[in-house]
Amino acid sequence: MGPDQAGLTQQMNNMDSRLNDNFSNALADAILQTTEDGILITDNSGLVLRYNAQFSELWRLNGALTDETTLDDIQEHLLKQVTNQQRFLDNLALYQNQPTIKAFDSLHLKDGRVYEQFSQPMYSDGEVVARVWSFRDLTLAERVQKELYKETSFRIAILNTLPDLIWLKDTQGIYLACNDRFEDFFGATEMEIVGKSDYDFVERDLADFFRQHDRKAMQKGGASVNEEWITFANDGHKELLETTKTPLYNHQQKLIGILGIGHNITERRTAEERLRESEERLSLAMRGANDGLWDWNLLNNEIYFSPRWKEMLGFEDEELPNHLDTWKRLVHPEDKAPVMDEITSFITGDTEALEIEMRMHHKQGHDVFILSRAIRLYQEADGRPVRLVGTHVDITERKRAEIHDERNAEILEMIAIGKPATEIYDAIALMYEARHPGMRCSLLELHKGRLLHGGAPSMPKAYCDAVHGLEFGPDIGSCGSSTYTGHRVIVEDIATDPKWATIRDAALPHGMRCCWSEPIKSSAGKVLGAFGMYYDHIASPNEEESNDLKAAARLASIVMERDQNQKRIHQLAYTDELTGLASRPHFFQFLDEMIKTSRRHQRRFSLLYIDLDNFKNVNDSLGHHVGDELLKVIAQRLKSLGRDVDFVARLSGDEFCILLDDVSDDYTTANLAKRCLERIAQPLQLSSRWHTPACSIGIAHYPDDGTDASMLLKAADTSLYAAKEHGKNRFAFYNQELTRKAEYRFQFEQYLREAIDNEQLTLVYQPQLHLTTGQIIGVEALSRWHHPVMGQIPPTEFIQVAEQIGMIKPLTRTILCNACRQAVSWQKQGLPLMRLSVNISPSHFLDEQLVTLIDQVLLETNMDPTLLELEVTETAVQTDQKNIAIFSRLKESGIQIAIDDFGTGYSSIASLKHLKVDSLKIDKYFINDMLLDKKTQYLVNTMIEMGHNLGHTIVAEGIETRAQMELLKQLNCDTAQGYLFSRPVVAEQIPSLILNGIPT
Repeated sequence: MGPDQAGLTQQMNNMDSRLNDNFSNALADAILQTTEDGILITDNSGLVLRYNAQFSELWRLNGALTDETTLDDIQEHLLKQVTNQQRFLDNLALYQNQPTIKAFDSLHLKDGRVYEQFSQPMYSDGEVVARVWSFRDLTLAERVQKELYKETSFRIAILNTLPDLIWLKDTQGIYLACNDRFEDFFGATEMEIVGKSDYDFVERDLADFFRQHDRKAMQKGGASVNEEWITFANDGHKELLETTKTPLYNHQQKLIGILGIGHNITERRTAEERLRESEERLSLAMRGANDGLWDWNLLNNEIYFSPRWKEMLGFEDEELPNHLDTWKRLVHPEDKAPVMDEITSFITGDTEALEIEMRMHHKQGHDVFILSRAIRLYQEADGRPVRLVGTHVDITERKRAEIHDERNAEILEMIAIGKPATEIYDAIALMYEARHPGMRCSLLELHKGRLLHGGAPSMPKAYCDAVHGLEFGPDIGSCGSSTYTGHRVIVEDIATDPKWATIRDAALPHGMRCCWSEPIKSSAGKVLGAFGMYYDHIASPNEEESNDLKAAARLASIVMERDQNQKRIHQLAYTDELTGLASRPHFFQFLDEMIKTSRRHQRRFSLLYIDLDNFKNVNDSLGHHVGDELLKVIAQRLKSLGRDVDFVARLSGDEFCILLDDVSDDYTTANLAKRCLERIAQPLQLSSRWHTPACSIGIAHYPDDGTDASMLLKAADTSLYAAKEHGKNRFAFYNQELTRKAEYRFQFEQYLREAIDNEQLTLVYQPQLHLTTGQIIGVEALSRWHHPVMGQIPPTEFIQVAEQIGMIKPLTRTILCNACRQAVSWQKQGLPLMRLSVNISPSHFLDEQLVTLIDQVLLETNMDPTLLELEVTETAVQTDQKNIAIFSRLKESGIQIAIDDFGTGYSSIASLKHLKVDSLKIDKYFINDMLLDKKTQYLVNTMIEMGHNLGHTIVAEGIETRAQMELLKQLNCDTAQGYLFSRPVVAEQIPSLILNGIPT
């Protein structure tokens, strides 16, 4: 072959190769696009080489994958959709580590879809160059499989729950299947039955009988029915079965077997026999009975009611038409639907007998109870009932007795299980009211000579309120008289009977005309109360009502005596007999409940353990009877502490406990302990001798010192021991630091009381300058307290304590008097007139007596009221009418009022519209920040402008720098006060400051 020919051959081979490659690519593309599977091809590095549209659709990828997309790029998107992400990642790692492996897996997606995943390597020249992934949606197939399984299981379950025997044989009599009921018949399982015949389980004669009927059905080509008695092998009982055997054919109409169904008709046959017997008996009874008869023709809906049927309801024969609507009109509305349902079931054969109780309306307006029985009369042609024939019997008296007995039993059950007495009293009253329509009943309990309503559910409230608490006596109505005499009292006419003279006006307006009362007595014959029966007409009791009155009182006596005994038992168990305080068991019960409540609501409470000091000496020297008298007095003194105490108990001997709930601070508990010490320490006479008792108190807190009763008592007992160790007649906290703080607080209070009473507090004065002129135009009086032991005490501390201990009023009076005397003294020295500012506590300022106090001070000191300015914080600036009146009265006296610390409180600015105020003092908080914070500067400017617009003078307090002063001048502030000008000074320094001036 020449070179040219060889080159041509090579070109042709190259062309064939390209054609083959193009064909292979086209074929691969066609397969990728036509298959329903999602296909993804990646190289060994995970780079996506090819994929089809079905892959994107299955995995819901947005947009096309590029030539640079890798498996890692879409891995997170795939992971978010599968339920078992770790398994998915493990498989990817497996394919990467073992590239030659083939794998098959099922993927369950979070939205319910199920994919079949197949992965295999792609080879080139014997080496793995890529991996092909195939995903197939099996969601529908899996659902079909599950539904098929459910349907099959459902059908098997139905077969096994049916009460009928079901079996399947082939044409040779060999069993192919059966249900559970049939297994009971043979006494074998389905696995033991299948593949065998009747001859393997029953006697030959019976097996021949079964086989004969199988052949009869197969020869007939249709269902064959017969009845047969069979004995069940599992337990030996017998049933009459109605057996239906039906031949089965395949799709080619070839006989393949017999389906058998055995239905138990034993009860039906027995019922039919009973019905025939009952029809005969009822037919005979109806002929001779005096009951009401009815006959209903079901074909034409005509109905017949006998004259006796109508007479039972109070009607003459001609008054009621013989129509079904007559019955519908007379039957009670609540009974109509249930009765019709019973009749319908009887007509259709769902029930074998008809015996119904119902209520029907009597002509006189009340209801009677009727028992109705009936039989069905059949038409021979189709066996369907054509008539119902029945009787009506009036069972009202029997039903009343049954209802009364049921309610009586319910009441006895209420007594047995310990229901509250008031509930049982109401139930007794309602029981006899139901027995006698129109009657109203009440139970009155006799307590310390007074009649108390125990139960009266139907009595008018106004009448009960009028009678409740009356003293019993011979002329206090029927119940008051019967409890007084211990005998039954019958009042036929309340309007005329003298026993009702004092209370008939409370009864007659409510329609009560007669009242019969039976005394309620205990088993020992003691009168406990009275049971009363009332009617709205004049009457005396008949025999039944008389017997019921006695029975009601006896039943009530059981409840009333039990209730009083329980109260007595409770009192003995939970009350200390000597002192009347709660007993030790009651204390522990109450403590446990308080712990539970406090734990649930995260509250804190205090336990005070009190022990009398030297009590043994009283018993030894004066006798135990005197000691008992002392304990009674101590108990009364502890109870007299009032609402501050939640619970007081005597634990034993001379030990007492107090529980104080919801305690937020230790001061409250310490204050109560101090009051206990003071109250108990009051002198008293014991056996003609004066004695001053004393006690020691240990204090524990929940949950600080213990979270259960045992821990708390141990902590309180420990602190009690500490109090006795330190000299007795004192209290101690479980935490000694709390004791120290409490003692400091009480010492502080005592020193403050002494300082106020002895006028040991002093005054200093801080000048107030006119910002424009720099002249001193006023001073603010400030109180100071220096104690020789406690040292200098800031006003913020002792003012607050003075308010808490009720000493703010005498303190205010002292300050006002001393300050006003000083101002008058300066005037007498020839100093210019200055405004004197005095701070008043908000709580005192809103006291109506403040105006009187100031008037007295002005009168005593001869102070000009126009030069006195009262400073009060925003707390007092409220638009309550009472507050407005106080402001107005002060202004009428000429006194000036300034709002101190303006801007820091919570008062409404609108309040300034209603209250007559002269000055607003801007708080130091704003002055400090206004040079540093532009917003604060705007606020200060706004307060100044607003104050001026309302006609108020503006005072800036706490000025410490010239820059602050210059800015306030620019903002047109009126008055200045602060350390820049002068600290508070004693009164003797004020004249020098006024005469020499203060440089600004």
